[in-house]
Amino acid sequence: MGIKFSLLSVIALMAAVFVGVKVAGLHYFFGVVVPYAALATFLVGFIYRVLLWARSPVPFNITTTSGQQQSLPWVKQNKLDNPSTTAGTIGRMALEVLFFRSLFRNTKYEYHEGPKLRYQWEKWLWIFGLLFHYSFLVIFLRHLRFFAEPVPGFVHSLEGLDGMLQVGLPGLYITNLIFIAAVTFLFLRRVVVPQVRYISLPSDYFPLFLLFFLGVTGIIMRYFYKVDVVKVKELALGIVTFNPVVPSGIGVLFYMHFFLLCVLLAYFPFSKLMHLGGVFLSPTRNMPNDPRMRRHVNPWNYPVKVHTYEEYEDDFREKMIEAGLPVEKESK
Repeated sequence: MGIKFSLLSVIALMAAVFVGVKVAGLHYFFGVVVPYAALATFLVGFIYRVLLWARSPVPFNITTTSGQQQSLPWVKQNKLDNPSTTAGTIGRMALEVLFFRSLFRNTKYEYHEGPKLRYQWEKWLWIFGLLFHYSFLVIFLRHLRFFAEPVPGFVHSLEGLDGMLQVGLPGLYITNLIFIAAVTFLFLRRVVVPQVRYISLPSDYFPLFLLFFLGVTGIIMRYFYKVDVVKVKELALGIVTFNPVVPSGIGVLFYMHFFLLCVLLAYFPFSKLMHLGGVFLSPTRNMPNDPRMRRHVNPWNYPVKVHTYEEYEDDFREKMIEAGLPVEKESK
């Protein structure tokens, strides 16, 4: 049910653009009003979620670790998996953000006849997750040529590297294929794997369909149904310079592609995609594991009368000595 609802929602969005542009002629609405509204929603929502997380109190150390903690001098510490310093924490965060280190360590287990419980590495999710994020990043950077004049030099270098296969005309971008393959894998994983399908919600499928059709419409525009790139850049430059101009004759397929991007932007802060900002504010990741070196006191604790061990021993020292229990101080 969640798959059908999400798919029909995306198709309905594309149909609304088709009717709005092709029939009602709402070029300005979909070309100017919607992008500004989506960008404002993205910025306000993103900042709000980040500030909300940043204000959440962390009363004690809850670092998630998977290696040897700093202990005795002769015990080797795993400084990246179990950091006790700020530098080590930054290093672990860098590995997590850039290479998805925790996902690389992902394992799965299955029951077999016997009965036996077998564990094995699960690397496919890590591989396709990495491919998806980096291909999307490259595609995003390539699109900067529409929003900047002159085009930055690194964009030309990136396009040359991405299209080095020189297949067809216009040249085939490697990241286009990788992006579609990665999104397809992430979708099939939610459909084929029973455990993942059981916990999947419409909010999990909707962004996948958004991204898939966003990539498909972009590929169609590049290789099959050509659009006027000069007019597209004129529209994009007008938006970023706050001097919007809507050239005629761009084509309805571009408005579908552009509208899906706007929906993705507006939807981003209110979805699971916000892990982009949340990963930096996760206390299980951004805290050093140093409770052996520094005492963490819960600031919410109200003052209470405590009975220390020294006081306890003062009260019962004689009886402890008679019972043969060790004491820190001898009787006077």
